[in-house]
Amino acid sequence: MSALLEIEDLYARVGDKEVIKNLNLTINEGEVHAIMGPNGAGKSTLSYVLSGKPGYEVTSGSIRFKGKDLCSLSTEERAREGIFLCLQYPVEIPGVPVSTFLKHAVNAVRKHQNLPELDTFEFLKTLRAEGKKLGIDNEMLKRPINVGFSGGEKKRLETLQMTILKPVFSILDEADSGLDIDALKVVAEGINALRNEHNSMLVITHYQRLLQYIVPDVVHIFADGHIVKSGDKSLAAELEETGYAAYRNE
Repeated sequence: MSALLEIEDLYARVGDKEVIKNLNLTINEGEVHAIMGPNGAGKSTLSYVLSGKPGYEVTSGSIRFKGKDLCSLSTEERAREGIFLCLQYPVEIPGVPVSTFLKHAVNAVRKHQNLPELDTFEFLKTLRAEGKKLGIDNEMLKRPINVGFSGGEKKRLETLQMTILKPVFSILDEADSGLDIDALKVVAEGINALRNEHNSMLVITHYQRLLQYIVPDVVHIFADGHIVKSGDKSLAAELEETGYAAYRNE
């Protein structure tokens, strides 16, 4: 089993505030890791650092992805290499239909992989079939991205993007936010369908309920910008009972 993501002695800041502090984490191919922790611990900041969001600066340490220096890659290059961020609050993009956006995104990845681009007919056939599995109808695929979508619809669309783009490494930042139990099951099924021996995931959540459906190989407790404890899935159940009080001053 080879390492897909290697983070060593990482420090990162947002503006003048240092948020990530001495973080070490290795995620191997095929593994699902969950990060749990109190508000303000730096969990979402980590997701933005990994995906390359502007304004999130690595000040020291290293991140290697598939053996490459991740920090030297732009946001777009990271996406083409197979990193996907499922946002806690997906943004609205007026004027850009879902199908058009996804067709260009998929073909950009295929071009990077030296694969032929998909024509419109072939792409739409796949998109509609995968959308149907997630309860997304054809009319929704014609609408501007997330404009007027409910919270559940936005999360279903994020899952559809993952399904279509087939990322190697998916970061799920509170993918259960705003979902009722039925929508959560549908989204979790879509996410689980992407799990295989090569793809890896980092699941960021406050609660155990998501991890009952997307069962992690490793659970980490995140506090004050770094990992303070790691264990198996039982650690999530333990946190559900005890809360984060013991870790807030780490």
